[in-house]
Amino acid sequence: MSQRISSSEESVADAGERELVVGGDRPLRLSTGHRLRHHDGKCSRPHGHNYEVTVRITGELTAEGWVVDKGEVTAVVDEWDHRFLLEAGDPLVDAFEESGDGDAVVVLERPPTAEVMAETLEQRLADRLPETVSSVAVSVRETGELCVR
Repeated sequence: MSQRISSSEESVADAGERELVVGGDRPLRLSTGHRLRHHDGKCSRPHGHNYEVTVRITGELTAEGWVVDKGEVTAVVDEWDHRFLLEAGDPLVDAFEESGDGDAVVVLERPPTAEVMAETLEQRLADRLPETVSSVAVSVRETGELCVR
């Protein structure tokens, strides 16, 4: 005999806030290139990383029964996959444009560090997700030694 649990849209909405974790045990993977123009070390040269991204979203359940659709989260992260992240004003932005590869560049207002990537992804997600979301936190792992939360 099956058990039937009834719920209305009101009871789902009254369930309180929940946390959705996307990429917890299996982080979202993101391959990008970047450079840090004003860095004195080797990171000033163009290079790339295979980043691991985890997103934590807190909010009330929607009428569909979730905090957000996971596909909305992965779509935002995927916009940077196989792109080159550059700071505004970097001459490489113009070089990509002139070569016909302007669509391969994501221009950030600040240097494309893992810290700025996490902060920018948080803002991009917050701008696109429903008002039922109360917080978005993104962690970006650049290497085995460097992870930003």
